[in-house]
Amino acid sequence: MDSVVLLLSVVCLGVSSQQITDSQRLFSIAVNRVTHLHLLAQRLFSDFESSLQTEEQRQLNKIFLQDFCNSDYIISPIDKHETQRSSVLKLLSISYRLVESWEFPSRSLSGGSSLRNQISPRLSELKTGILLLIRANQDEAENYPDSDALQHAPYGNYYQSLGGNESLRQTYELLACFKKDMHKVETYLTVAKCRLSPEANCTL
Repeated sequence: MDSVVLLLSVVCLGVSSQQITDSQRLFSIAVNRVTHLHLLAQRLFSDFESSLQTEEQRQLNKIFLQDFCNSDYIISPIDKHETQRSSVLKLLSISYRLVESWEFPSRSLSGGSSLRNQISPRLSELKTGILLLIRANQDEAENYPDSDALQHAPYGNYYQSLGGNESLRQTYELLACFKKDMHKVETYLTVAKCRLSPEANCTL
């Protein structure tokens, strides 16, 4: 009897270890992809800022600080402490929503075409990867919504043609918000990935 229990324990441990290994691999891919997107976002924003006059930069910086990104309606941790207290599933859910909110408006981002053309397909790949991670971690919560419940409204009017006097301001805000949101997703996925290694220090 004892040998049967031992055998079952070994089998269960092997399955559990395999699941953890698969999740770690998926998380590593997702983190690598969002890190690259964050770097692209930083480069696009930096290139745009360098094309502005000093006074234009100052004014746009001032205006942006008074505004909010459209994605702020997606409830997310308010600081690093709340991020660390959030469950893996919650962090994945927020990341999914943020990434999906940029799939369409990312086509309107300013910058070199070689950079811009990399963003939409990478966002789509990242969203698919996060959805796989969500499904793999759904055991954390019984009432977690399925993928259909993750749908939401488009990213304001940013996807429309930018023109007129508001063009410069909206372009600046769009790039700044994209950079901000990719940084959020990178942080959330990195913390969630770290949770798979109990011995790791996940302090932000």
